[in-house]
Amino acid sequence: MAQLSDDCFAFSGPLMPIAEMERLICERVAPVAEIEPVGLREAAGRVLARDLAATIDLPPFDNSAVDGYALRHADIDGRPETHLAIVHRLAAGQDATRGVGPGEAIRIFTGAPMPPGADTVVMQEDVRVNGDRVVVPAGLGRGANTRLAGEDIRAGAVMLAMGQRLSPQDVALAAAQGMTELPVRRRVAVALFSTGDEVIEPGQERPPSAIYDANRFLLLALLAKFGARVTDLGILRDQPDVLAAALAAAAEDHDMVLTSGGVSTGEADHMRTTCEHAARLVFWRVAIKPGRPVAMGVLPARGPAGQAAFVGLPGNPAAVFVTFVRVVRPLLLRLAGATLRPLVALPVRSAFAYRKKKGRREYVRASLRPGSDGSIEAVKFSQDGAGVITSLTQTDGLVELGEDVTSIAPGATVGFLSYADMTE
Repeated sequence: MAQLSDDCFAFSGPLMPIAEMERLICERVAPVAEIEPVGLREAAGRVLARDLAATIDLPPFDNSAVDGYALRHADIDGRPETHLAIVHRLAAGQDATRGVGPGEAIRIFTGAPMPPGADTVVMQEDVRVNGDRVVVPAGLGRGANTRLAGEDIRAGAVMLAMGQRLSPQDVALAAAQGMTELPVRRRVAVALFSTGDEVIEPGQERPPSAIYDANRFLLLALLAKFGARVTDLGILRDQPDVLAAALAAAAEDHDMVLTSGGVSTGEADHMRTTCEHAARLVFWRVAIKPGRPVAMGVLPARGPAGQAAFVGLPGNPAAVFVTFVRVVRPLLLRLAGATLRPLVALPVRSAFAYRKKKGRREYVRASLRPGSDGSIEAVKFSQDGAGVITSLTQTDGLVELGEDVTSIAPGATVGFLSYADMTE
């Protein structure tokens, strides 16, 4: 991984705009170098390490798109109705050994190769059959209901680009080419732990002043969606020496160290102080709400890269989610060698009024519903607190309000990001 930056928006510095943060990640972070082959069954979600060109045309031969009758368009062109002799039957998987001559048609099925001489297929629903003859109505265009060789993709054309996170559709395309393995980047190795004296493991007996650790399990699930190889380091107490040792050890064999909690400005927020000494920080505060106190930097390591990325997220679950999708997501994808595609907000109508400060981007948890006129409306969740987990479970996504926006009124058009889109 390349050096992130020598410039630090440190603990007392200005808020870093999201656009600047994303630019810095793209410029200063290099993907993991190792490449490995994976079989088709394991390829979905992995990041392609090089361009893949098609080796054959798709389809590899002209074929019928429907069940019907293959014919010569010249025999039916301009005629109100045409009677053709049925001279053969051709199913998918059979070779087209019999051609179509003048006044002839061949019974054909979906996927079967087009017979020599035929250039058009009429659907079986559109014809009448009288014994060994088929009656074809007028109006059929030349080439109707056929699939031409190479119309999907031509041999030699790039079919999958380097940096693509392979979808099930991508895997299907590779399989259609006869490929069995694909070259991908190795998975990004992430070390994950929570911090805080008040945090305990689910399943343990909970003291009156303790809370169960929700953040780590939220992050484990999110990281899994992005194909990371995660080491769960559990919960660390707010002790500077323990935190420093854990960060240093985790950096030795991971590409990223991810924590939650302890990066605010309180006297007991030891993660902030530990990071200040252990990591070369890039920024601490991002112009985002919820989640302003999020630290990012690099930790020294003895591995081939010489360093590991570090991200310290805030402690409240809603803030953890927002900062993951807006800060960790682009960093994780960059490390994985994936092409970072911007999140595209869906324009919807606001069903609520809202005011915010200028200069930071805010994410309002909201649900979608059809309005009285059928238009889609965004309904704000009733509580704004960054620690309200139900604000994530009972909503559909986030309304994104840009840095220059200070207020919105009911009926205004706003941008909506679905949870599904943000975690792909």
